[in-house]
Amino acid sequence: MKNRNYKDSVFVDLFAKDITAKENFVSLYNALHETNLDYKTTEVKPVMIEQVLYMKYYNDIAMLIDNKIVVLIEHQSTINENMPFRILEYIARIYEKVVKTKNKFGKRLVKIPLPEFYVFYNGKEDFPLEKTLKLSDAFMLPEQKYSADFANFPLEITVKVVNINIDKGNPILKRCKVLDQYSEFIELVRKSIDSGTDDPFTTAISQAIKEGFLSDYLARKSTEVENMLMTEYDYDTDIAVQREEAYEDGLSKGLQQGISQGISQGISQGIKQGMYQEKLETAKNLFHLGLSIEQISTVTGLSGETIQQLSKDL
Repeated sequence: MKNRNYKDSVFVDLFAKDITAKENFVSLYNALHETNLDYKTTEVKPVMIEQVLYMKYYNDIAMLIDNKIVVLIEHQSTINENMPFRILEYIARIYEKVVKTKNKFGKRLVKIPLPEFYVFYNGKEDFPLEKTLKLSDAFMLPEQKYSADFANFPLEITVKVVNINIDKGNPILKRCKVLDQYSEFIELVRKSIDSGTDDPFTTAISQAIKEGFLSDYLARKSTEVENMLMTEYDYDTDIAVQREEAYEDGLSKGLQQGISQGISQGISQGIKQGMYQEKLETAKNLFHLGLSIEQISTVTGLSGETIQQLSKDL
C-alpha cells in the first residue's frame, strides 16, 4: 500500500492550504466555539508536522491562533479509537516547534498555548453526532480499584469527534458554510461513485459547481481537486482491500491449520489405537501360553482390569 499524502486532501486544502484557508479555518473555529473572530485581524499560523516517530505522514490541520491556542483537527472517513494516543504524539512535537528549547530549562514558568483536539468524521459507518475519546480509556489500570484521588489521571488527552455527514444534520454545519458545502460535495462524490459513472469525480465536481457547493473553489481548482479525490479514495480502497485480504488470509490459515491439526490428530489416534490392538493380541497369545494376569500386564503394559476383562471374553 502506498503512503497517504495528507496534503492531497480536499478537507486539508480547504482549511489549511488554499488561498481562502485562513478565512475558512477562522469560520470553522467560530462555528466550534460560537464566537465571532474576524479572520482579517486574527493571527493564524500553521504548525502542522510532517513526521511522527519514524513514519512520514502529516497530521491534518494544526493552527496556532493569536499565539494562545493550538487547534488540532483530523479528518477521517474511518473510525479510529486510538486518536487520543496519536494526537499525544502530534501535540508533543508541535510544542517543540512553538516553544523555544532554552526556555524550558529556565526558572520561570513557560507559558504554552492551550490545546484543543477535534476529529471530523464523514465515513459511511454509523457513528453518533458527537463523541468524546479519552487517552485514559486506553490505560492498563492496576487490579486494585482506583480511589477518588485518581479520578484525574496524571496524563489525559480529550478528543471531540464530530460527525459531519450531511444526513446527520450536525448544528455545526449551519454555523460554518464552508464545512456544510464540503459535506454536501462529499455526498455528491459518493453518489457519483455509487452510480457507476465512468468519471465519478469529474461528474461530482461539475454537479457541485452547478448546485453551488464550493463552486468558486472547485471552478478554480477542478483538476487539483480531482487528483486529491483520487488519492483519498484510492487510500480508502487500499485500506478496505487490506482488511479484506487480511481476513481472508487469516481464515485460510485457520482452515489449513485446522485441517493440518485434524490430520495430525487422526494419525496420532490411529497409531495409538493400532498399538493398543497389538497389545491385546499379544495378551491373548500369552493367555494361551498359560501366563498369569500379572505376567501379561508386565509384558504388555496393559492394566490388570483390561487383561481380566479380556480373559472373560476368551
